[in-house]
Amino acid sequence: MKKDSYISTWFRDFWGIFTHELKLIFSDSGVMIIFFLAGLAYPLLYNVMYLNGILNETPIAVVDNADCSASRRFAREVDATRECAVKYHCINVLEAQELMKEGKIRGYLYFPSDYGDKLARLETATLSVYADMSSFLYYKNILMASNQVMLNEVGSIQMERYAAAGFSGEQAASLVQAIPYEENNPYNRAFSYSLFLLSAILLVIVQQTLFYGMSMLVGTAREENRSFATLPDRLEGHGVVRVVLGRGLAYWLIYMGIAIYIATIVPSIFGLPQRGNFWDIMLLLLFFVTDCVMFSMTWSALITRRESVFLLFLVVSPICLFLTGFSWPTTAFPEFWKWFSYLFPTTFGCQSFINLNTAGGDLWTSHTQMFWMTVQTIVYFCTACIAIFVENWVIHHKSMLEEKKMELAKRAGVDLEEDRKIIAGEIGRASCRERV
Repeated sequence: MKKDSYISTWFRDFWGIFTHELKLIFSDSGVMIIFFLAGLAYPLLYNVMYLNGILNETPIAVVDNADCSASRRFAREVDATRECAVKYHCINVLEAQELMKEGKIRGYLYFPSDYGDKLARLETATLSVYADMSSFLYYKNILMASNQVMLNEVGSIQMERYAAAGFSGEQAASLVQAIPYEENNPYNRAFSYSLFLLSAILLVIVQQTLFYGMSMLVGTAREENRSFATLPDRLEGHGVVRVVLGRGLAYWLIYMGIAIYIATIVPSIFGLPQRGNFWDIMLLLLFFVTDCVMFSMTWSALITRRESVFLLFLVVSPICLFLTGFSWPTTAFPEFWKWFSYLFPTTFGCQSFINLNTAGGDLWTSHTQMFWMTVQTIVYFCTACIAIFVENWVIHHKSMLEEKKMELAKRAGVDLEEDRKIIAGEIGRASCRERV
């Protein structure tokens, strides 16, 4: 009977905390904007920004001091590629460099005056390729286009050499193509920048919007001198597990829906590849969202003011994005940043999502990331319990001290509440005089 009573009380508290947290969420317009407007609109915005996916027609110039058929043919073939477009023909290198400084071109080809003569003598000729390294995308396009044409040119020159040596056409072709070159780009055949970027950034949106929204609620509670834990008074610091689970369930239900929308619906809208098994991705999202909820509950406990959230947004967002490892491999991180990245669910969530959805792997390929997300969840659950326990213990003991002070004051014949009203009135009148 006693056990049944405890269980029923536990679930009653749990349900009360869960419903209370939902009321707080849906009554705060700022949190609603973060959760639903930002959570639903940001993925669409990012996809629209990278809708083209592929950077084509990079503008370049040609400095052709050779002025021969070979150099002109090379320039035409580079212009015919999808990666580059020849926009200018310059008299000298200085003119091309000036165009680069002005941003009109992103690179140029330089043919020396002896380029045609050397090719005619079947000698090695030099072609200089200058590319804007301020962006790797420009560099990649110029390098790919010039290398593609160069391979074709080298093959043609070798054919001419073998023909001059007396080989037949078939013999020359077999010698030139002794090692056939075939390019394969699994997981991203089109070199799509949007596929590369969005696979990582989508889950970052889940973590960050959840964290900021929860932090706003915590900051508001602190400003109003309320406990962010909404712990029933009769528990007096006990029962923090039901508080963490009750609050966590409210956010988990909301963000599982948002995560499913971001990870499955948004990619289908914009035609992004979805190679992973649907149920594997669902299981990943379950782990990831649970981890994010516990992460947010722990770190939001440090928030003292609602406005602090916006400072966190400026500082934390770029860090989380870089630490996912999509822009720079985690294996190349300095040791400090490698360990620091383990604090964030996105470090493992994004890697796992890329393995599953982009590369078409299964859960086994992501078992390491799933393991560490589980460890994170357990650790952050414990720290969230500690944070809630400490705050409620402090609040409880402060209230006890206040009650004792009031009791002692009454015994001494002093009305503290009346004194407080008098002091507050004096402060108000003083401020009015200052304004006048």
